[in-house]
Amino acid sequence: MYYVNREQIERRLHMLPEIVQVLQASDSIQMQQAGLLERYAIERALHLALEIVTDVGSYLIDGFIMRDASSYEDIVDIMLDENVIDTVLHSILIELVRLRKPLVQEYFDMDRDAASTVIKRLKEAEALDAFAGRVRAYLDQEGIEL
Repeated sequence: MYYVNREQIERRLHMLPEIVQVLQASDSIQMQQAGLLERYAIERALHLALEIVTDVGSYLIDGFIMRDASSYEDIVDIMLDENVIDTVLHSILIELVRLRKPLVQEYFDMDRDAASTVIKRLKEAEALDAFAGRVRAYLDQEGIEL
């Protein structure tokens, strides 16, 4: 029997619609020309999105006793290996997770064009909504209820 904390996973997934709303309000041009408050809001939304993806992935890895992750990218790789997400979603989420270091550690020299590209891909693929749907479907398939 697995112990998967679906309540904690759901608490994180419930944040995604607000994050999507912030990202939908932005566009790739705005990132370079946005006012200070908008730019920080967009960057924070990206940061929260990638933290939710990795937090949820960690809950799945721990709960289902999947192989240990060696990095943030590896968390996304494991979700692909375990069929939580598909290859299309994987490639977008990898790009998102790769923004962690620039957003958290190298914020003073961040490549905003790269962030804009990730935002565009997230929006076009509706990746964050798809991620939430795939995680919930996986949990349902495995019989994990709230």
